[in-house]
Amino acid sequence: MKVIAKVRLREIDFLRGIAIILVLLHHQKLFQFTTTMGWIGVDLFFVISGFLVSGLLFKEYIKFGNINPRLFLIRRGFKIYPIYYLSYLLYLILIITEHRFNLKGFLADMFFVQNYVRGWGYAYAASWSLAIEEHFYFLFSIFIWLGIRKKWFVLNEGLTSSKITNFEIAILSIMLLCLILRISQNLLFSYNVIKNATMSHLRMDSLFSGVLVSYLYYFRNSFLINFFSKNSLVLLVLSVLLLSFTPFVSPQDSMFLRNYGFVFLYIAFGILLIFFLVETKINSILNKYFGTKIVDIICKIGFSSYSIYIIHSLVNMLFNRLDVAMFFPFPFLITTTLSVIFGIVMTECVENYFLKIRDKHFPSRIS
Repeated sequence: MKVIAKVRLREIDFLRGIAIILVLLHHQKLFQFTTTMGWIGVDLFFVISGFLVSGLLFKEYIKFGNINPRLFLIRRGFKIYPIYYLSYLLYLILIITEHRFNLKGFLADMFFVQNYVRGWGYAYAASWSLAIEEHFYFLFSIFIWLGIRKKWFVLNEGLTSSKITNFEIAILSIMLLCLILRISQNLLFSYNVIKNATMSHLRMDSLFSGVLVSYLYYFRNSFLINFFSKNSLVLLVLSVLLLSFTPFVSPQDSMFLRNYGFVFLYIAFGILLIFFLVETKINSILNKYFGTKIVDIICKIGFSSYSIYIIHSLVNMLFNRLDVAMFFPFPFLITTTLSVIFGIVMTECVENYFLKIRDKHFPSRIS
């Protein structure tokens, strides 16, 4: 059995590295199939974020029997906001120089409602996913806090009960509700393709799938390991099958995928995440098939994935604006290299600076 108290999981950084590489492939063409399938990187981020963020609250509950949502949200703010708003100044300068400033779009980005106001982000399109994550942080932490306070569920019930718990029923119900709302939205407002794929209440099921994995990992660990060990081959084959459509079609091209494609993805990525969590030799497996140096590079990219995600659109915009693509046969390599370098520097110099302030004034209850 893996030790749950492990501070940082190298294998999760590897998955985050794969996720951001997929996003980079989607936003700067290398091959047609990589551009088509790269959008799934965001869904992989959602599943991982749901797992990691809920894990922070679950560990706090395990230690204290309660959670502090105010402290949780403050600490998330120090993680998210400095990089976001400081980088936004650069996007804003570019927008102003191009004489296309729009107050409504600017305010939507400032308050993380761009996915409802515009669908995509205003300053940079990819920020819609950040809005979903922000909404998730607030809603989930308040939901957990209220659930414990009002005794809707007992989180550690899963440690002793062999039956499905109230918390698991609640999470599965939320995921089902998201799917029903998504199907209804696509039927009633089929013309609104972008918002149907970006509004939080239609996409948050991917994050809650990560929450479900996290709950099983922290409160049903033995069951999770035994079940996956007995069915690992079938589950991994299922994961591959559920991902098999992604190089060929995107949700914008298919009503079916706009409804169920996201479900395919979070099931597939949930299975993959569980494999990475319960397979005790996962790092040896990664090193064997990819090489230790390559894995370490991808993990480093994964560690800085948030900053890379924030800055990569600006790099692409400047690259396209300067019209220098004709001089580089592989623009993907140029923009990706620059995005990774800038992202790592931002993580080391900016993000870590604010995280030190956070840890000094708002220390974690579980550290």
